[in-house]
Amino acid sequence: MRVFYSEKHKLRDAKTELHGGILVKPFEGPFRAEWILAAVKEAGFTDVHAPQEHGLETAKKVHTEDFLDFLSTCWDRWSAAGYPGEAIPTAYAYRRSREKAPRNIDGAVGYYANSVETSISAGTYEAAISSMDVALSGADWLNAGNRFAFSLCRPPGHHAGIDLFGGYCFINNAAVAAQRLLDHGAKKVAILDVDFHHGNGTQDITYRRGDIFFASLHGDPADAFPYFLGYADETGEGEGEGLNANYPMPAGTPWETWAKALDDSLARINAYGAEAIVLSLGVDTFEQDPISFFKLKSPDYIRMGEMVAKSGVPVLTVMEGGYGVPEIGLNVANVLKGLEG
Repeated sequence: MRVFYSEKHKLRDAKTELHGGILVKPFEGPFRAEWILAAVKEAGFTDVHAPQEHGLETAKKVHTEDFLDFLSTCWDRWSAAGYPGEAIPTAYAYRRSREKAPRNIDGAVGYYANSVETSISAGTYEAAISSMDVALSGADWLNAGNRFAFSLCRPPGHHAGIDLFGGYCFINNAAVAAQRLLDHGAKKVAILDVDFHHGNGTQDITYRRGDIFFASLHGDPADAFPYFLGYADETGEGEGEGLNANYPMPAGTPWETWAKALDDSLARINAYGAEAIVLSLGVDTFEQDPISFFKLKSPDYIRMGEMVAKSGVPVLTVMEGGYGVPEIGLNVANVLKGLEG
């Protein structure tokens, strides 16, 4: 198991998050990657490498160029406008509004946001690009003929859509990695999202595609962020019809119930004929996570890895969520142990 990790994740160190009607210290911070890296090394996964730089060629196949340009210039434009805090939109595109990006940076932030809790701060873009490179380097490791890789991505990516950021996510690392696998010979790839929160950004990117099967196991969107996608009747459109599988589950879901959804999703991935799996790994399904409501326990993550490994195809694990408790590192390490058997 080769691990890819970049110290540049620390450039993303936002100080504000809109939560419960007030600005708080973000739940997503540099400490997350540091806890995880320490735990996976302690578990014996010591083959840790910095990523190679890849540029934006692959990212432009899943995100629009204007969105990537926005991310690259947002902080400079925000600062030049004289705003004293971090970039959080005060207006956003809503139902029956014009689909046109404003010239004003305050309006542009709202146009490209799918949620408003996530601020953009100094270093955000640089960290997001490095996180993408971590994912792409993991994909390259699989393309070289290896079975497993772990891309310790931070910031995470699965809430980033075609032209939208939010939920701590800016570039969709899993989707970009899947695209890289396709560009290097795979005909069919699966993205399996086991984060507590629905991968709304990934669904946005893959929903009309026939070369990526997307499955997401998550808290019922009637009760859980990101709310507006993730229902079971969302099955894909056009070439993607039947290739989108959502498994919304209620508060208090234990391993036994959750594992049945995982088993079903893996059966569908196998029937699809995926040649590789990109595992969007969030460990915020843990019973002690501060912003989630599932009840998985630390040993369950070993079982999770074992079940995914039985697919028999190469697996690239891309880090998504998991917050606030040191056990996130243990739980990630347990998934990697399960994968390697």
